Amino acid sequence: MRDFVARTVDFSRRRATYIVIVAALVTVLTGWFAFTRLGIDTDTGRLLGEDLPWRQQEMALDKAFPANVDNLAIVIDGATSELADMAAQTITDRLIARPDLFRYTRRPDGGPFFDQEGLLLLPKQEVQQVADRLIQAQPLLGSLAVDPSLRGLLHTLDLALEGKQRGVTDGSELQQPLAALADVADDALGNPQPTPLSWSSLLTGRGGSKSDRQRFVQTQPVLDYSSLQPAKKAREFIHAIGNELPHVRVRITGAIAMSDEELETVSEGMGLSSGLSFVGVMVLLLAALRSWKMIVSIIATLIVGLLLTAAFAAATVHSLNMISVAFGVLFVGIAVDFSIQFTIAYRDMRHRESDPKVAMKETGRRMARPLVLAATTIAIGFLSFLPTDYRGVRELGLIAGAGMVIALILNLTLLPALMWRTRPHGAGARVGWTQLSGADRFLMKNRRTVLIGTAVLALIAAALVPRLTFDFDPLHLRDPKTESVSTVLELMSDPNTTPYTLDLLKPSLDAAREAVGRIEKIPEVKHALWLGVFVPDDQDEKLAIVEDLRTLLGPTLSPASTLKPPSEDELRAALRNTVAKLRGVSTAGSNPGVETRLASGLEKLAGSDSARLAAFRDAVTAGLPRTLQQVRALLQAHKVTVETLPDDLKQSWVAADGQARVEIYPSIDPQDPEALQRFVQAVKAIEPTVSGSAVTIRESANTIIGAFALAGVLSTIAIAAVLAFALRRTTDVLRVMGPLLLAGLFTLATCAATGLELDFANIIALPLLLGIGVAFDIYFVVAWRAGRWPPLATATTRAVVFSASTTSVAFACLLLSSHPGTVGMGSLLLLELGWVLAVTLIVVPALLGPAPTAGEDR
Repeated sequence: MRDFVARTVDFSRRRATYIVIVAALVTVLTGWFAFTRLGIDTDTGRLLGEDLPWRQQEMALDKAFPANVDNLAIVIDGATSELADMAAQTITDRLIARPDLFRYTRRPDGGPFFDQEGLLLLPKQEVQQVADRLIQAQPLLGSLAVDPSLRGLLHTLDLALEGKQRGVTDGSELQQPLAALADVADDALGNPQPTPLSWSSLLTGRGGSKSDRQRFVQTQPVLDYSSLQPAKKAREFIHAIGNELPHVRVRITGAIAMSDEELETVSEGMGLSSGLSFVGVMVLLLAALRSWKMIVSIIATLIVGLLLTAAFAAATVHSLNMISVAFGVLFVGIAVDFSIQFTIAYRDMRHRESDPKVAMKETGRRMARPLVLAATTIAIGFLSFLPTDYRGVRELGLIAGAGMVIALILNLTLLPALMWRTRPHGAGARVGWTQLSGADRFLMKNRRTVLIGTAVLALIAAALVPRLTFDFDPLHLRDPKTESVSTVLELMSDPNTTPYTLDLLKPSLDAAREAVGRIEKIPEVKHALWLGVFVPDDQDEKLAIVEDLRTLLGPTLSPASTLKPPSEDELRAALRNTVAKLRGVSTAGSNPGVETRLASGLEKLAGSDSARLAAFRDAVTAGLPRTLQQVRALLQAHKVTVETLPDDLKQSWVAADGQARVEIYPSIDPQDPEALQRFVQAVKAIEPTVSGSAVTIRESANTIIGAFALAGVLSTIAIAAVLAFALRRTTDVLRVMGPLLLAGLFTLATCAATGLELDFANIIALPLLLGIGVAFDIYFVVAWRAGRWPPLATATTRAVVFSASTTSVAFACLLLSSHPGTVGMGSLLLLELGWVLAVTLIVVPALLGPAPTAGEDR
């Protein structure tokens, strides 16, 4: 093998011009092929194998209810419940009108059905309370039905104030409406966009809580998975509508929205961090090689290799997923190590050999075994992911494994050719760190002490590893400041809106009803929803209340005619008239002085400019038409059955083939991983086929951890077999594998001790530990067998240190990201690289001891 590699390097030197020309042509062709054929698949649902049992259940649910897949959840918070309701309906109508952007849109908590039958869904006591409040407000409703304007409201107040002045009433019933109107008046005097009056709260006593002022719209956007942000156009359209709606806040969340914004977060600052990384790597390469010509040769080799690997990806997997897109980082991080090893070895050989031709050939002979072994074992490590169920890493392993082969070939052909064409100068002095000779002597003299200390640390580390935790919640990897994540975290604080629910698919509605009865007995379950929950209980009693209400309010809300809106002069006159009425009554009730405060505000508004007066008018009447519409609608309530439910509601709960969906909400804190696990297990004990976001989180973690565990076992066995074949000594195999496992143990123990959790993002860093760690160990073992020992003062250590340094600079720049997952990955990468370097430079020399007197590789 050494002779073959030496001849290959020498051939590349002799045919350098041809090889560079061929490489340039191949680069252009493969670059074009990769650019035109390699796509991006941002569908995170395809990262895991579809043959997994829990994925089968998930896909069965998606197939039965395709409209519930890949949805955006639009959260509307209004200053009042009426404004939130109006905004939700406006957004729904606008989205339905754009089938090019949205396939399906519905309001899960609103619409004609809830307007008409929503009162019946309340407990009977609350139905009676609402009815009593509406009956009490009958005079106001009657006046507003005839004159639905600020003038109509002021006229009603005038009549009520006259009654109080004559002693017909004590005026206590006026305190709430007077105070509410006074608040709006005060706000209008100091704010060009005053907070609107809440008619729902005024008339029914409901609508004051945050949940009352919140509405939802569910939509399925048309997704473009060839884009890094598949739902970007849909989200921009929704936000544009939200910006047009006053006094409401429109936010978007859901898995698709979070994925889109996550990519935005990851890309933020990428230019700065990439620039700093490039500058840092250039400085380190210059310090290591002291030759710009060699640096240019390395960079060119990396570019060609990266394009060839991308072309291989285009030919095999056709598109990169959100995991395999990291192949570039892995390729550069490891391929640059091969280049540094070769170039520093060449500089060292030039110090020993004056003829550059001989030095180049002997460099190939010297680096044959370490580079071929390193590339082979690293490729095997990556390819060990192929049998796993984690498609994302499986494809990453295939691409990165092929990339290692490509990197090896280029570093033994193109790199020597480029170096020969650029003719870098030879080394004027020995390549290495002679000042570390003392450290070499110390390690050789105190081997036993170093190894005993390492064993003690290993025992401590082994005791710490069981404390290592895995963060199963993918939300923790996302920036909590983004709209989608902050919104979903807010929703999770309310058990009725948490997204961490379970879904159950049953063959019929009867089966769903029976399942709900069993499930709701589980302590970890708060409640379970199915289509039957929209059929009210105690309907006869509630309908009797509504019938009485209809008898009293029906004629009031159906006047023969209505007045036209008042002019500005008429409005000012009405304001002054109400001011006079307010001045004429004394304060009473629980809010003394409210009449005086309101009179003062209305008087100022009556004399204000047109814009301020119009703002006050709009703030008072903004929700009035919607309120009157809702009151009229609820008077039309009738008996509800499953058959009479609207089709869009049925389609959310009953599939076309009759299968019924059950949605299960937890009674525990869903952000507590252990509590969430208990919730899932408790429901699964009764209904094993349950699926949903809570199951996906747990099972995804189990699948990913299992994939890495399987790949770790397979790669360890395969690498050990290759090393045994190449090195032909069991002891030397252990000398390579032992430090690698030790560095992994120390890395995990440090994570446990510092509280750095493993998660879905930073676990991707573990294959790089395998790649770099095994490469460094091989370099030292091969150098030891060749007699280039003690190691620290040699060119091998110089190459290892600068290789690790260039990689660590690139990793450190990840810490500049605002994306928590990227920062966590950077932290773990730096940690594991530090332990790999420490074990390689301290433990490996002590483990190997003095070099053999006549090494077979000398």
